[in-house]
Amino acid sequence: MTRVNPPPSPQPIGLTVYDLPSPVDAAIADSMRTRTGRIRMLMVLAICAAPMLLSYLSYYVIRPQSLSAFGELIEPQRDLPSIMVKQLNGQAINLNQLRGQWLFIAIGSGKCEHDCERLLYIQRQLHKGLGKQQDKVERVWLVTDDAPIAAPLIEALQGATVLRINAKDLAQWLYPSEGQLLSDHLYLVDPMGHWMMRFPHSIDTPETASKIKRDLERLLRAANSWDQPGR
Repeated sequence: MTRVNPPPSPQPIGLTVYDLPSPVDAAIADSMRTRTGRIRMLMVLAICAAPMLLSYLSYYVIRPQSLSAFGELIEPQRDLPSIMVKQLNGQAINLNQLRGQWLFIAIGSGKCEHDCERLLYIQRQLHKGLGKQQDKVERVWLVTDDAPIAAPLIEALQGATVLRINAKDLAQWLYPSEGQLLSDHLYLVDPMGHWMMRFPHSIDTPETASKIKRDLERLLRAANSWDQPGR
């Protein structure tokens, strides 16, 4: 008779500690993934911002002294305020809406007598002199009262942005050089809304106008890698 051996007894399934993930290891791995994601995000932001930062660095920091600006640099720069202004049709808008483009600003009363008309003419001619770059610069006339504007002047202002603004609100943002009036200057605001340059009031010679045009062209050239026409 053949002996039949009994079947082996079932053995318990073996579990070892290293078969299961350690909570500490999991936390470390999660932390590393988070850190890697943040580093990648910062690298992307740095790459996007680099052209703009380099252009400002080249203009403000490492430019040769022989190429110093004719206009007066405003330091620290002053941000475009969030205040309400009115278009000529009476519609109210926030001045902050002008961000996104270079603003070449003149200021005056709606009466706009001889000196005012001359400044607006110079502003227009300088803008036209920028050629293809003029699409990146917006002519702005800020009117500080409710005086009616003559029809011929409105016609001459075609292509410019004309806004009525409270004089007290404006004085909290822009200010003239010592002994001058706000209406004596032309002002420049960059696309990020920073008032960064004020031009002298005595723009009475072709040489002076040429120096202002040179400043504008340098700034636009420095920002060429990131600045685009329009908002």
